[in-house]
Amino acid sequence: MSTAPRIDIDVSAFWHDPYPTLARLRREAPIAFVPQLGSTLLCSRDDIYVCEKQIDVFSSHQPQGLMNRLMGHNMMRKDGEAHLAERKAIFPAVSPKTVKAHWTGQFQAHADRIIGALAPSGACDFVRDFALPFSAECLKSITGLTNMRFQDMNAWSQGMIDGIANYVGDPAVEARCRAATAGIDDAIDDMAPRLRGKADRSLLGVMLDCDMPMESIRANIKLAISGGQNEPRDAIAGTVWALLTHPDQLKLLMAGQIPWMQAFEEYARWISPIGMSPRRVAKPWTVRDVDFEPEERVFLMFGSANRDEKHFEHPDDYDVRRDTSKSIAFGAGPHFCAGAWASRAMVADVALPAIFARLKRLRLAGDEPARMGGWAFRGLLNLPVAWDRDA
Repeated sequence: MSTAPRIDIDVSAFWHDPYPTLARLRREAPIAFVPQLGSTLLCSRDDIYVCEKQIDVFSSHQPQGLMNRLMGHNMMRKDGEAHLAERKAIFPAVSPKTVKAHWTGQFQAHADRIIGALAPSGACDFVRDFALPFSAECLKSITGLTNMRFQDMNAWSQGMIDGIANYVGDPAVEARCRAATAGIDDAIDDMAPRLRGKADRSLLGVMLDCDMPMESIRANIKLAISGGQNEPRDAIAGTVWALLTHPDQLKLLMAGQIPWMQAFEEYARWISPIGMSPRRVAKPWTVRDVDFEPEERVFLMFGSANRDEKHFEHPDDYDVRRDTSKSIAFGAGPHFCAGAWASRAMVADVALPAIFARLKRLRLAGDEPARMGGWAFRGLLNLPVAWDRDA
């Protein structure tokens, strides 16, 4: 175990709102062992920025980790050449050029269809009725698993997310995760013969074309679903909520004074949808005055780094005018999110401008307040909204 100071936390309170605890850790023990999570947490933006790049020490390769055991050995849990080879293999499906030329038009079609169906109602739960299906339909297109229902895409993504964050070992959570991965395997088996040799640009298509082993294809598709559904879903709903609760900032965007991309980037800093990434210590190492031993588990707390007072003034405030260049919401090292360009296009290029253009006078509604939860993965659980229906 590391020599980091031992800090106890209230796990339930941490799930509901991790930021007070993370702020205390940054002040008192920016590297701390938290027994309730069985890990040493790195909470300083500077420590994370440096350590994430030291893959020979803080390794993503975690043979006994929850992700490997439950989802298979994907590129996120590989380092060096092994990681780079699989990253290069999927790049044709998610490159900035492909996103702009191929996927953005499909994203727009999904958005137009879903908003068109919602518009006459004048009210909805925005998480359930737009952010969830839109993210899932876009992800169906990108993965090539167009044979899935969007409800299954979301449920199976959530099942895997819960499974790989199941550090307390709840057997029911693990069972749901295993059921999700089995469902995805069936969908892959159904689509693979249809896409093989078809010059398809989806993740499944490009991995089949480069003859990646089927075991790796399955693992990487599951990786794409586990992060590719919840992050855009939560970022879309969350950014809409942030803007509706900061109407002065929404006016800047509606007037074209601030780009939609900046609203998204600031939300990703403020409420990091993916708030943590685990690492395995590969060899004895010291960070400042804390010694680490091999095989320890370390959590890189992106959600803390993005509120680090050393880099962000008034970090607990949402401010679209902020310089977000120091944010590491998508990572800072060789494991920088491969889907970042697709996510940015979905949220900032398509969803946000379409929503505020077509749902007139969009506003919070109802008696039920918006609720948020999670620390490893954080997002809104609901968002009741209303708008003016066309006369």
